Amino acid sequence: MTRRFARSRAVFLAATILATPVALAPVLTTPAHAWKIVFDPSNYAQNVLTAARTLEQITHQITSLQNEAQMLINQARNLASLPFSALLQIQQSVQRTQQLLQQAQNIAFDVQQIDQAFQQQYGNVSMSVTDQQLVADARTRWQNTVGGLQDAMRVQAGVVGNIDTNRTQMSELVGQSQSATGALQATQAGNQILALQSQQLSDLVALISANGRAGALTEAERAAAVAQGREQRRRFLTPGTGYQPGNAQMFNGN
Repeated sequence: MTRRFARSRAVFLAATILATPVALAPVLTTPAHAWKIVFDPSNYAQNVLTAARTLEQITHQITSLQNEAQMLINQARNLASLPFSALLQIQQSVQRTQQLLQQAQNIAFDVQQIDQAFQQQYGNVSMSVTDQQLVADARTRWQNTVGGLQDAMRVQAGVVGNIDTNRTQMSELVGQSQSATGALQATQAGNQILALQSQQLSDLVALISANGRAGALTEAERAAAVAQGREQRRRFLTPGTGYQPGNAQMFNGN
């Protein structure tokens, strides 16, 4: 009994000693309102990738807006009108040449007048007209020829006078074309250059026409003079109307 009681008491004391540190250790508890930060690497990487894609889209939108703005600027430049026009000077040059042609003397550049003049003055010489009329017709034809030559020289002087004006206009138009800010300005400058070239071609046509008229009048006068010479020779050789032979006494005889 005594041994059993001692043994039980030793076991109780050992158990008490082993249990004492547990009872004395402080108990750590987590407050109810506290929270813990959790870092998720995969979620962070996904968020960074999403932000990068969003930034790239915004960059593309900004670039697109810049391109549209530049396109509008280019369209405005293409629609800008040329601030220079040589049309008035070109028209004035054409009018000066036309006035010189309209001032043609005696026989104008008109089909009906030309036909009428050739029928009356350059046709076959009538056998019934008087000698005085033949002389008058010859004088009229000579005046036509001289007038045609003078008209040709006046047109030549007018065309030469336009050369300096054309040179100035051409230089200005080429400069405007090279400094054009858009397609419309370049096109308008090119159109004005074409108009200037057309005016120069008109001057050339007028010059050729005036020279041709003068040459035609000269040849027509020569042909009419041949016809009139034949008629005058016929009259001279016709008995009773032309030359009558007779005795000519050159020295005093006995």
